Amino acid sequence: MLTEDRLRGSLRGCLDMTGLPAPQVAEHLTILAQHSDAVITAGRDKWRPRGREDYKETTLVDKADFLPPCVSQELTGWWLEVVRRARLPNWDIASTCQIEVKRGLLLVEAKAHNKELSPEGKKPPITANGKLNHIKIGTAIEQANAGLNSILKGWKLSRDSDYQLCNRFAWSWKLANLGVPVVLIYLGFLNANEMNDQGDPFTNHEAWEACLRSHAKNRVPDAAWGKRFQINGITAWFLIKSMELPVNIKKP
Repeated sequence: MLTEDRLRGSLRGCLDMTGLPAPQVAEHLTILAQHSDAVITAGRDKWRPRGREDYKETTLVDKADFLPPCVSQELTGWWLEVVRRARLPNWDIASTCQIEVKRGLLLVEAKAHNKELSPEGKKPPITANGKLNHIKIGTAIEQANAGLNSILKGWKLSRDSDYQLCNRFAWSWKLANLGVPVVLIYLGFLNANEMNDQGDPFTNHEAWEACLRSHAKNRVPDAAWGKRFQINGITAWFLIKSMELPVNIKKP
């Protein structure tokens, strides 16, 4: 159960947005995805989380809502050597959508202050299975890095530094390779002043974008942001967006 002291910053923003009536959620997500032409439709598309009462995030492969079982299995096997008790990346918001003429995914990584952008690498494993997965994840990220560099030079994705950032791009690349169009959005929630005790909140879009680009510059080529990639003929976008807090949670 979520306690009130946890309901702040980017978590509060994500839950309040996805807790709106479904047509409003679909509208918010479609507006965030502008420039990519992704469209989210209430009644057709599914997303997680779904507000404060249904706050669980998704790994994309934990339910059939987001990917066909065969794609989920291949994605999991690409990332993990031993699946049992292993952890997969969770997404702050994930939604099915229409991208151009194909069914795809909108993936959101949300931040509300500068310290949420962690430079840490993946923690060294303790168990034997953990060590096998550590190696497998490193290989998967290297594969994604090579694939992205074949399209645009300058990628330096790594398991051992900026791990959260790198796994977001690695998964987006792999999804496109598996035939799933993807829009990855880095979303900055603005004016989350309750987070002053944790870091510096973003006061405007320019502050958020400058912070993100500075954080990502050693891993992600600057030209990658806002660019339409074709990965094995499948569309992928990497966008920087922002949204004011508090999110409008008035019911119609």
